[in-house]
Amino acid sequence: MAEEILDWLGLSLIPGVGSILFKRLLERFQTPAAVFQASVKELLTVDGLGERIAEEIHKGPFEKAAERELQLLDRVGGRIITFQEEVYPKRLKAIYDPPPLLYARGELRKEDHLAISVVGSRKTSAYGRSVTEKIVRELVRHRVTVVSGMARGIDSVAHQSAVSGGGRTIAILGCGVDVIYPPENRSLFEQILDHGAVLSEFPMGSPPEASHFPKRNRVISGLSLGVVVVQAGARSGSLITAGYALEQGREVFAVPGNVGFEGSLGAHHLIKEGAKLVESGEDILEEILPQWQKEEGPTQEIESPVKDLPEEERNLYDLLGETPLHIDTLVRESRLEPGRALGLLLDLELKGLVLQLPGKCFSKKT
Repeated sequence: MAEEILDWLGLSLIPGVGSILFKRLLERFQTPAAVFQASVKELLTVDGLGERIAEEIHKGPFEKAAERELQLLDRVGGRIITFQEEVYPKRLKAIYDPPPLLYARGELRKEDHLAISVVGSRKTSAYGRSVTEKIVRELVRHRVTVVSGMARGIDSVAHQSAVSGGGRTIAILGCGVDVIYPPENRSLFEQILDHGAVLSEFPMGSPPEASHFPKRNRVISGLSLGVVVVQAGARSGSLITAGYALEQGREVFAVPGNVGFEGSLGAHHLIKEGAKLVESGEDILEEILPQWQKEEGPTQEIESPVKDLPEEERNLYDLLGETPLHIDTLVRESRLEPGRALGLLLDLELKGLVLQLPGKCFSKKT
């Protein structure tokens, strides 16, 4: 496996071999080792590959550079995850131009497949920070992994709120995984490693160059079921992430702000273009849970048997039958506050016990 990793790294380090060309080479030759064994004539049959790059590949793998990458990554306790490994995020694998390999620190888990990206402006207001904290805490309470870019502002608030809420979070960097940017996020960086993962497609030591961030943004959206934009100016990089989300078939959500405030322009533009206006995590869960359950299919295990449900959840579950009931009826019968009842119903839905139907109606899942 170590030799295979060297081939993957070697091919990725050849100038001009980006994610799309790497993917085409794999489709043609199956493995990086086979790519290096191919003749220049065979390499030139790959669409978009010119003579200069073909000659570079034919010279052989960049073994010394690849070995140095592995040594540097090992020093910080990281690893390489290649496109063909099972642990590589399957949702990211499905985008048009997935990174052929990821530099990873921390741990990726199966439950991270239920993920939402939360992004926004680097310049935040008290309102922006408050609404981000509220939404993220509601998401992680329902075991949703929060993805963001560890930038100043909303990104950092999203990561920190996930950690403090006892949830999981993944940071996608526009630099090497051994470069902490912004530098004041050193403590947050370490917390993310303990509660999720830090990922990058850029080689070790790569600085946070401006050209890296648009590429980083497609990974942020690619990992997630949807992207939530909180506070974004008219030219915010968050809009690039939202654009990638649309291209990738992901949901786009936006939090409204003050009318006339520059930091609200981007989010308001998205809402005008059809993004779902959200005020809480529940607004997001309503959209993503049915899609997630459809993806997981009948093999998705119920996390808690009915007999082990907490008392409030069990009482609410017992009110349900095969005939759908409206949320107002459930609130009246359960004597719960509307927000509390809806939160419990979403918990039950995530556990595979309840089915939500259009119009805020719920029934037992049979």
